[in-house]
Amino acid sequence: MLYESYQSPWLDDELRILQDAARKFFETEFKPLNEKWISQGKVDREAWLKAGEAGLLCAEMPTEYGGAGGDYRHETVIMEEMHRAGVGGFGNQVHSAIVAPYFLHYGTEEQKQRWLPKMASGEMVGAIAMTEPNTGSDLQAVRTTAVRDGDDYVINGSKTYITNGQHADLVIVVAKTDPSKGSKGISLIAVETAKNPGFQRGRNLKKMGQKSADTSELFFEDCRVPVSNRIGEEGHGFIQLMQQLPQERLNIAQAAVVAMERAIEITLDYVKERKAFGQRVLDFQNTKFKLAECKTEALIARTFVDQCLLKLMDGTLDAATASMAKYWCTQKQCEIIDECLQLHGGAGYMDEYEISRMYADARVQKIYGGTNEIMKELIGRTL
Repeated sequence: MLYESYQSPWLDDELRILQDAARKFFETEFKPLNEKWISQGKVDREAWLKAGEAGLLCAEMPTEYGGAGGDYRHETVIMEEMHRAGVGGFGNQVHSAIVAPYFLHYGTEEQKQRWLPKMASGEMVGAIAMTEPNTGSDLQAVRTTAVRDGDDYVINGSKTYITNGQHADLVIVVAKTDPSKGSKGISLIAVETAKNPGFQRGRNLKKMGQKSADTSELFFEDCRVPVSNRIGEEGHGFIQLMQQLPQERLNIAQAAVVAMERAIEITLDYVKERKAFGQRVLDFQNTKFKLAECKTEALIARTFVDQCLLKLMDGTLDAATASMAKYWCTQKQCEIIDECLQLHGGAGYMDEYEISRMYADARVQKIYGGTNEIMKELIGRTL
């Protein structure tokens, strides 16, 4: 255990039982398949059904919609154990903690009944299509359009860097329903991908890290969907995105903290065994000082995100604080993993060592969910 006297204040006995169950599931069911998933660039489709059967999908969705009836703490426990097992390529963070809440908070009763139970079982995999080839963090500038035609919307445009894109059965598309209104003309529209001739998957993109996570281009060419697939009121999409982004950014920050802690743990194991100049690498003062710094910063990050989680639970987590958590924790994630890789020496550069993959996986954390530069801009507006 990395911390001798600290436990997250939101953990209780029920959550610890879930923690143990999730840990066993990811270690026994997913971890043995991880090398295969890395080589093929995506998890097996069956993995979603297995996770659904184990009750690890849509944990915070109410039981009447097929979920586990938990709250965000339950999603956190599952996400943390997934990352501790090294199977972060499984896109449940997007599926359960990002996509499903849009339906819960803004969807109609019919939409919730139609989609959430299938997401909870793994029958449908969810994705959200925000980013476009020329539009990253600036969501107001999206060019994808959804034009009303009778009882349908006709969607045209392209999206890129979409997590779960290869498997997605249900995609929330961020589109302009009225381009003349800027951010007030953005709507969220759900697209069921099966048997929709206007929808096409592009490449499963090759990435620096997170190689088992499918990340795709998606194309919409005269893609017709019923108006009843719109999530919430027309033109309210940007507001909905802004309301949900603090939870998404906190989720990224929490994943960063787990990665810091895991990096320190595996590095401690390595430097206790590895010898140089007749002594353990851990016995060098520089090693102790570096790991002391890393452990201190990881614990600071852990206490910060725990407080943010408590704020999220009571409805007081504001956008600026979530941005602070996302920017600072992902920055520290990259710094700490870099220090830990250095302490592995040449072995740290080898793909067979976990720290090497963690280094590559970490880099995107400072980019998605809004770049860290955008996070600082959002924080700066409160000064």
